[in-house]
Amino acid sequence: MIKKILYLLLVVFIGFCIFYWDLISYGIGQAKGQISIIRQARDIEEVLDDASFPDSLKQKIKIIQEVRNFAIDSIGLKDSKNYTTLFDQKGKTLLWNLSASEPYSFTPKTWSFPLLGSFPYKGFFDLAKAKEERDFLKSENYDTRIRTVSGWSTLGWFSDPILSNMLERSEGRLADLIIHELTHSTLFVRDNIVFNENLASFIGERGAIQFLESKYGKGSFELEDYLMHDEDQLNFTEQMLFAAQLLDSLYSSFADTDQDSIKEIQKSKLIREIVDSVDTIHFHNNRYYHIFDEALPNNAYFMSFLRYHSSEDSLSDILKSQYDGDLNVFIKGMIKYHED
Repeated sequence: MIKKILYLLLVVFIGFCIFYWDLISYGIGQAKGQISIIRQARDIEEVLDDASFPDSLKQKIKIIQEVRNFAIDSIGLKDSKNYTTLFDQKGKTLLWNLSASEPYSFTPKTWSFPLLGSFPYKGFFDLAKAKEERDFLKSENYDTRIRTVSGWSTLGWFSDPILSNMLERSEGRLADLIIHELTHSTLFVRDNIVFNENLASFIGERGAIQFLESKYGKGSFELEDYLMHDEDQLNFTEQMLFAAQLLDSLYSSFADTDQDSIKEIQKSKLIREIVDSVDTIHFHNNRYYHIFDEALPNNAYFMSFLRYHSSEDSLSDILKSQYDGDLNVFIKGMIKYHED
């Protein structure tokens, strides 16, 4: 009897593995990539004591330590061992993010993972595999986008290291990134990526400003430099969110009987007008005028702005009206609301 039960369990297990092999294979590949990074990461103290490591980069590591302490002590993010080690990327990209959308609506392609829930994007440590899945989605008529990832959170599953390419950022942008990722490891609501990313973006920006004010004071070069970067990013983001509204209105006007070729002509015309409108905006950094030089954006591109920034105004109103502008109390309130 026991042998029959074991045999049945084995058959069920084999069947499960066959049915979910793509997911299992993907999970193994991601785990191998993440574990490889963690195993090769060096303790911060070891790096700081390394005479061959550039002093300028050691200074950035010390700044990350200050940002981390500020995020925990001053604005109430969760204490962990994140960013207490460093992985040397040797200038190489480690992770790519694939996202996809329906061509005539802002309906994302989603991927579901056990324990973690559903995500409107998928990470890859292997660019070839990301391109392979992108090409399949294109054949299924999705708009797709692959972008590089400069930092990510494992949501407490692993101790997230500093990635050496992070050290190329300015102090304010570095603080923004670290606080953004620490927010994910503090509060992450299952199956609500839009809230998670908007919250992390909002706290990352506000936290970076508070850190720079506390370290250098108002009117300092470091703070003003970040504020100019933040202003450019805000102006561009607002334009892309407005563009998404225009496109959404266009898609809503399409009839079921409209041919895709006609839809595509109207969509392409509007996207070209959106791209041309960027020249009418004032930016401190001229790079924004050249963002679309190589390729026109598609739905997957615009959806990234909806995913990361569409609710920041609402979060700002909540911070002011319910928490009197106190980011620490705001974070505690968000945690309590979503854990109750």
